Amino acid sequence: MNGTNGTKPLDVLVVGGGIVGLAVARRLQERNPSWTILVLEKEPGVARHQTGRNSGVIHSGIYYAPGSLRARNCRRGVELLLRFCEEHGVPYSLSGKVIVAADEAERGRLVGLLHRGETNGVPGLRMLGRAELREIEPHAEGVAALHSPSSGVVRFAEVAATLRRLFETGGGRVLTGARVVRIGASGGEARVHTTTGEFTCRRLVTCAGLQSDRVARMAGDEPEIRILPFRGEYYRVRPERAGLVRGLIYPTPDPRFPFLGVHLHRNLDGHVDAGPSAVLALAREGYRRRDVNLRDLGEMARYPGFRRLASREWRVGLDEIHRSLSKRAFTRRLARLVPEIRVSDLIAAPSGVRAIAVLPDGRIADDFRILRRENRTHVLSAPSPAATASLAIAEQVAALVEEE
Repeated sequence: MNGTNGTKPLDVLVVGGGIVGLAVARRLQERNPSWTILVLEKEPGVARHQTGRNSGVIHSGIYYAPGSLRARNCRRGVELLLRFCEEHGVPYSLSGKVIVAADEAERGRLVGLLHRGETNGVPGLRMLGRAELREIEPHAEGVAALHSPSSGVVRFAEVAATLRRLFETGGGRVLTGARVVRIGASGGEARVHTTTGEFTCRRLVTCAGLQSDRVARMAGDEPEIRILPFRGEYYRVRPERAGLVRGLIYPTPDPRFPFLGVHLHRNLDGHVDAGPSAVLALAREGYRRRDVNLRDLGEMARYPGFRRLASREWRVGLDEIHRSLSKRAFTRRLARLVPEIRVSDLIAAPSGVRAIAVLPDGRIADDFRILRRENRTHVLSAPSPAATASLAIAEQVAALVEEE
């Protein structure tokens, strides 16, 4: 294998086998077929964290500030994602989304979302009254709603698996079970030490998700942000009650936070899932309430950005914890969207953890963040809609790598 034991260095080494890392590797391979490219993934398989533990929603680009990387990459990403799914037989459904205003205050925010979505080029958006909302989602309730017909669902883990297959068929290699423990420099090249061996490369790309800031620091770079893990807890609606939801039903989001709120969506299998919450996790990969990592906790406690965020938003945090511990409180939040839903309708489902990038002053970094240093490119922050936008992010990262 090139890049190890003194042989010719790799042209590119990508750290991270999630959907973004695999998309970057595949994009670079398509544009540079003679390059040797290796993807390292610490887990036994790809897409084991954020890619494989999300709601599977294809976002249309409504929520994001016009001109931001999230807005631009989301719209471009949807186009590329749907084309990719069509070409490679990955199933998806554009089932449509309604964003519901529960009261008049939320109606005003909904109008703002409509204007933002139109500015971002989201097709087919329209405001609905109560009766029109009921035509699309007969069991939903609200004073108004915003309808996005171009939203939908897909299995992002299946997209990632397809990217891996294409990459490996094209001559690339994905090495799983290879955790990066140290990154050094030698003669203008990066030397990556892993639990399975050492690799040298001319260009290093890191797409490490929940570990992105740590991996960047291993490479000698100091990112402005730190990653805080927020656990998203889900429930599944019992099959006999799944008829309460046809497509995707979302609340009007709180503009202060990157979370879109607890929602209901029908996935490709016909199941209806509810969630996620946004509870601070006690471990970066803490998918259960009892998961605790002392290193992660210590880093959070020492980080000024965490302390400032916590001191400012502790009431919101307590509210999320309450809904996490109380199924009844979680159900009450869902009932603002679908009043007929009951506690007995919900069954616990697997959780996910979202990597939220926080600045030293306690602000949440609300856009994608990519850091480039010499022959190193780090995808530091890729919040939602990163899965939807993954192929567009790959275009942007590949262009940076090719400039080196």
